[in-house]
Amino acid sequence: MRAAFDALCREGLSAVAVEPLARQLGVTKGSFYWHFKTRDALLAAVLERWVASEQDRVFDRLDAISDPRERLRELFLLVAAESREHVVYTALLQGLDHPLVRDVMERVSQKRQDYIATGYRQTGMDPTEALHRARLTYAAYVGFIQMAVQLHRPRLRLEEYKAYVEHVMRTLIP
Repeated sequence: MRAAFDALCREGLSAVAVEPLARQLGVTKGSFYWHFKTRDALLAAVLERWVASEQDRVFDRLDAISDPRERLRELFLLVAAESREHVVYTALLQGLDHPLVRDVMERVSQKRQDYIATGYRQTGMDPTEALHRARLTYAAYVGFIQMAVQLHRPRLRLEEYKAYVEHVMRTLIP
């Protein structure tokens, strides 16, 4: 499943054909279709696995932090450190014309914004301000990824990137 997801992200949604993917996975085309009736069935399984792994990897880890400001800070640091996730997210953004991808990305984006808004409310923000701040936070995340990956901007030096992340945290975390 991981190799299929990597291929979908690396080559783009429309470029992944069943035959080369089956070869890459070391299975026959018939074996592939025994597990997944269609290419979309594979896509649906891969996307749902990505959603579940994100839940386990990010939210469950952060929920153990009781202080909302520290939890938001840890979220920012965790997300900033995951360059592979940025590539994955960009690949999925490029596949938004596919209904399965669009549905999953809408759910993931809403869940992320809701999580961030909850953190802001827990710091004492009123619900409207928390929602606005969550949208701004998420827009900054998506915008930075698009600038870096889609526009092929040169990667920031490590110290410059760390300074940027610190600035974002100072700006967005009350």
